[in-house]
Amino acid sequence: MHRVRNRLFFFIDLLLLPAATYLAYVIRFEGNSWSREIHETLLVFLLVAVPLKLLVLYGFGMYRRLWRYASIADLELILGACVISGILCAATAGFVLPGLHLMAHRAPYSVLVLDAGLSTLFVAAPRFLARARARRDRRSRSNGARPTIVVGAGAAGGLMVRELLENGQLGISPVGFLDDDPAKQGLRLHNVPVLGTIADLDRVAAELDATEVIIAIPSAPGRVVRDIVRRAGAAGLQPRTVPGLYEILSGEKSVSALRKIEIQDLLRREPIVTDTEQVKSLVTGQTVLVTGAGGSIGSELCRQLARLEPERIIALGRGENSIFELLQELHRDFPRLRVDPVIADVRDDRRMQRVFSSYRPFSVFHAAAHKHVPLMEANVAEAILNNVRGTRNVVECAALVEAEHFVLVSTDKAVRPTSVMGATKRIAEHLVHEAASAHSAYVAVRFGNVLGSRGSVVPTFMRQIAAGGPVTITHPNMTRYFMTIPEAVQLVLQAAAMGQRGEVFVLDMGDPVKVLDLACDMIRLSGLEVGNDIEIKFTGTRPGEKLYEELFFSAQHAMPTSHSKIQRAMDSAFPADGHERIRELIDAAAANRPSRELRRMIAQLVPEYAGGSDTGEFAVTRPAPKTEADASAQAALL
Repeated sequence: MHRVRNRLFFFIDLLLLPAATYLAYVIRFEGNSWSREIHETLLVFLLVAVPLKLLVLYGFGMYRRLWRYASIADLELILGACVISGILCAATAGFVLPGLHLMAHRAPYSVLVLDAGLSTLFVAAPRFLARARARRDRRSRSNGARPTIVVGAGAAGGLMVRELLENGQLGISPVGFLDDDPAKQGLRLHNVPVLGTIADLDRVAAELDATEVIIAIPSAPGRVVRDIVRRAGAAGLQPRTVPGLYEILSGEKSVSALRKIEIQDLLRREPIVTDTEQVKSLVTGQTVLVTGAGGSIGSELCRQLARLEPERIIALGRGENSIFELLQELHRDFPRLRVDPVIADVRDDRRMQRVFSSYRPFSVFHAAAHKHVPLMEANVAEAILNNVRGTRNVVECAALVEAEHFVLVSTDKAVRPTSVMGATKRIAEHLVHEAASAHSAYVAVRFGNVLGSRGSVVPTFMRQIAAGGPVTITHPNMTRYFMTIPEAVQLVLQAAAMGQRGEVFVLDMGDPVKVLDLACDMIRLSGLEVGNDIEIKFTGTRPGEKLYEELFFSAQHAMPTSHSKIQRAMDSAFPADGHERIRELIDAAAANRPSRELRRMIAQLVPEYAGGSDTGEFAVTRPAPKTEADASAQAALL
């Protein structure tokens, strides 16, 4: 069909371009009663100018375009083609042909100017009439679409509204903008009016009978998003948001990729982005090994490392299915990258030795670990073997092959731990610190709770809400530090570049967030009401859980770094015979000694550890701080 349309445009031009020249003569001489010399001049001009114009238009691709989607860029193309053809025609009819005595008189300058202007009009008009008709047809299909308010009359909002107007099949009709910029009030963007500010949402929604609101401010801070969501809920609107403009322009997402607001949008702080350029020297052209590569953090590490163009990624994991899926994804997105899958258990020291001696990685990222607190309370030996023995094996093998960089993925639960998981990760941090005495660029990174990772609260709450509730929370005062998976991985990469002497790096994750608040937000964003539609049930703290997490052992141990959002913590004291005790702990776990004995041995290594009971009947928690000073001292917040 597009070939037929362009042939049609060619025949239209073939008719209209001579008409433009003829009309230019009529205007110039105020009628068509001309002398024989002028008639001859017109005839020669037509015979030369029309083919010349058609050639220029063809050269500019004017017959290879879908004019029903014509835009400003197409108008610029038309103007460019007509200006060039006008100049060529003027030079030919004004100088070349008269100079060769092929024309009795040169064409009048006024005729040349009129001809160029009329030709531009006659070329542009049918093409934009085709676009106008197609646009009218598309809009006619949007009858019955949901009236929608767009918050943000900026670049992202303009792109969003334009696509919604062009695609009636989406079933969304933008009826008005809201924007807090006073300069935009009363104006129109793509003929959609700016009707007020965010504070006017409920009034505008009632006036327009709107059913949805789209937040088209990708850079909006969390407090603004929360305010809009709250107002939308009060007005009975379904809130949605759009991808960031950089994602749209880079082609990662379509501007029509509307999605329901996710909990990441409601972080009580700005998302943190670190500069991975500093990491290139650790990765580009090098062999990089990632343990736990099939997990949430490990797989995202592989994705971000792949963008830094390593020579090879060794994706090591114990679960074959997750490694298989990661391998397929990396081969699809990075076809030139060499990815070697290794199915292995970090607890197997001989297997680790063979892997490291075969690949001799330049950088190692150790993300393999058991992380679920209640499960590890019931499986103490497994926590020790995986988190302690596994880390020891990987660290020793990395040192043996002289790997230049090593990063351990740790947890904020390693600070004054009350759980086996936290205590074993604390021991793992010490193993890395000890290795740093000979290999200085061996460091650890302490995470808060990672939103969206497998087993985290977000997917758990989503499943419970989808099932109709109840949403289960252990304690109403339970708070946690939260970060996104990309933030966590960027911290790992940044730490690899900054590490010098066995430090522990911690991301500034802002203030801790109540888990109860997250649950309420997710219920509300699902279009439901807490209590009426979804019940929240408190189940009591589980073995090993704390109400409040900490990031440092004391405020004196927190030191700034060159990155404004990353702080450094030095390793706290460990027993002088710690290395021997770690060996004994691993041997005891391998021999499947009783959990109470294993906990006692952990406490000898980590004096701050306050272990729970073997039966899981209670968990050690800290009392809620009574004052702001108490909270600061107790939680040692960044």
